[in-house]
Amino acid sequence: MREHAARVLVVVNGSLSEEGRAKLEPVSDEILVRDNVGFDIWAHKDALDHVGEAIGEFDEVLLTNDTWFGPVRPYGPVFERMGERPVHFWGMTDHVRQEPNPFTGKGVLPYHLQSFWIAVRREMFLSEAWRRYWAELPEMPSYFDAVLKHEAVFTETFAQAGFTHDVAFPEGDYPTEHPALFNPDLLVEDGCPLVKRRPLFHYPPFMNRHAVSGRRIVETMAAHGYPAELVWSNLARNVQPKVLNTDAGMLEVLPGRALVEEVAPVPRLAVVAHLPQTKDVSRVIGALRAVPHPFDLFVTVHDDRMVADVRSGIEALGLDGLSRTEVRVVPAAGRDMSALLLGCRDVLTEGRYDLVFKVHGRTPRQRSQNAKRYFSRYQLENLLDSPGYVRNMLALFEREPGLGIVYPPMMHVGYSLPGRAWSFYLPRAKEICAELGIQVPLDGISPLAPFGGMWVCRPEALRRLVDAGHAYADYEKPRSKSVPALAKVVERLISYAAAEDGFHTRTIMTAEHASISHTSMEYKVDQLASTTPGYPLEQIQFLHRAGWFGTGGIVAMMRMYVRLNHPEVARSLHPVLHPLGRFARFGVRTAKRVLRRGRPDEGRA
Repeated sequence: MREHAARVLVVVNGSLSEEGRAKLEPVSDEILVRDNVGFDIWAHKDALDHVGEAIGEFDEVLLTNDTWFGPVRPYGPVFERMGERPVHFWGMTDHVRQEPNPFTGKGVLPYHLQSFWIAVRREMFLSEAWRRYWAELPEMPSYFDAVLKHEAVFTETFAQAGFTHDVAFPEGDYPTEHPALFNPDLLVEDGCPLVKRRPLFHYPPFMNRHAVSGRRIVETMAAHGYPAELVWSNLARNVQPKVLNTDAGMLEVLPGRALVEEVAPVPRLAVVAHLPQTKDVSRVIGALRAVPHPFDLFVTVHDDRMVADVRSGIEALGLDGLSRTEVRVVPAAGRDMSALLLGCRDVLTEGRYDLVFKVHGRTPRQRSQNAKRYFSRYQLENLLDSPGYVRNMLALFEREPGLGIVYPPMMHVGYSLPGRAWSFYLPRAKEICAELGIQVPLDGISPLAPFGGMWVCRPEALRRLVDAGHAYADYEKPRSKSVPALAKVVERLISYAAAEDGFHTRTIMTAEHASISHTSMEYKVDQLASTTPGYPLEQIQFLHRAGWFGTGGIVAMMRMYVRLNHPEVARSLHPVLHPLGRFARFGVRTAKRVLRRGRPDEGRA
């Protein structure tokens, strides 16, 4: 902003570290640190009070916040264009009038300039109306208040006071009513210097309902020179990883043929392979033929009688890329998780390796033989399909310095993980996050995690878990089934620990497994969606509120069961189920109103 601003005042809500201050001081004239109350609106009020009468020295005051990335395109053309408009205040984007108000379910949400960027000129900010507005500004304890008590009324208040306004990128020029949320790529192409952060962390079913592609948004930003790494490092620390993974389309379906030339320098690679049994050598270690560069191999076993046989098995495979082999005997507690974080701690901490592969030979115990076979295929092939595939995966790390870890997406073929992956592990996960200083918000329902325990990572991305201070005794199998095993809790926190240090996660798949996964998931979603009306967003909202209990839940579950299993009975019961269904739909409308009141981010259009 320095090119365009005579004075830059930064307001920090909450605390400011010395590192943060060192970054802000060179690019600002003054830093004001205040209590974290009232959101950006009260920060603006305190800033205006701080400037006081000196505001008269300026021609225009810009009030902005931290809800956007930029500059993606230059500010200059926008300032020049808007500077020629004979208005008292202007915004970057605007929001249509809506009736009923989506936040309250009644009344009107007035047309307004969006408050993340409001520029005000002398005649207005020196007026009595301006002084009175800020003097009478109400308290804003919630985001709901910030929208309804400021953003939605600011434009109308000053328009009624006789001040004129304009907008740099009016919504009428775009195919949706909220281009800052739904069409940021089109805004950028038209020269808008800002991209709102929200499209990359908003409730994914809502964004899906409006066909918004976060992946396309970031690609558009990068095409205009904005460093995508700034996007990922910021969002990694502040957004639920599974939400980010979904909104930004961070699944990479990699081909088996290498798309990139040899990278230089060649990454220093280590493989940590945990083998519960000697027979796992050919299956697990043999898969490492796909690693296209030299690597050091660290094998962990639980029984010292396995060491000689494991060494012989590895030698018999004749792996071309194998530089060094070490077999370590580790305690059984915690299996492959403790084997890596404790038994191979030096591999992760001594700075010898750029990337570490974690693989193992364990298979699920309480699964059918087919599910076990597919588990092994799914995990190993999605990491080690072929030399070309692995080279493409390594290129992801080369391209993105902040990429911390990659692994296959959550399994759902042969598994019932979706919808219950946190299960009873969540309370212990929250405790560990508090102990390790992990403030990244935890996803609801299921975490973004390497279920199955195989991944490739930068050693630094596991720093918090390596330094957690756990011992093998902590990984002992709990005596009670109501107590979660530490290994399974830690497995669910891999991406969250990495994200706290700014490392983001990508999920990866082969084309074969992507086709299997997508067609299977598509069919299951189709079957589930047949039980409730509306778009998936409305179906999800209804089922979340209906649950297994309550009138709505009973009707939904009864209709689903009868329709699928006894279609002839469903026809005969239609006269009864139909009015009950109408009652349930009334419940859906009521739930949507409750949603808008209680979760305005998801109800906002």
